[in-house]
Amino acid sequence: MPDNEVLQKARELWKKYFVLTEELLKFSDQRDTDLFLELVDQRGKIIDEMKKLPQNNYRESEECQAMIKKIIPMDNQIMYRARSWLNKSRRQNNTVRSYDLVGAAELRGVIFNRKY
Repeated sequence: MPDNEVLQKARELWKKYFVLTEELLKFSDQRDTDLFLELVDQRGKIIDEMKKLPQNNYRESEECQAMIKKIIPMDNQIMYRARSWLNKSRRQNNTVRSYDLVGAAELRGVIFNRKY
């Protein structure tokens, strides 16, 4: 693949990566985790495609560096929201499990009392 085509492909992939990052940020506030995870998968596929490209210097270009400067804060915000969602989910699961344990303990007491 000629250098010009490689640079063009790299530019396209970085633009797609940027758009998907914006979409991830948009959907990180919503409850649609399936769509969020699908976007994460798509972004991962773009990263794989970037890695398959022959050596090029698009990443060092001013255009790409400007995009990266916009992507980094969005990525940080996405990670923060994902962590807070995960922590909230863990707290909810722990609360549900604590109720399950109370019910199981009561059930064992009933079985124990019936036998004796």
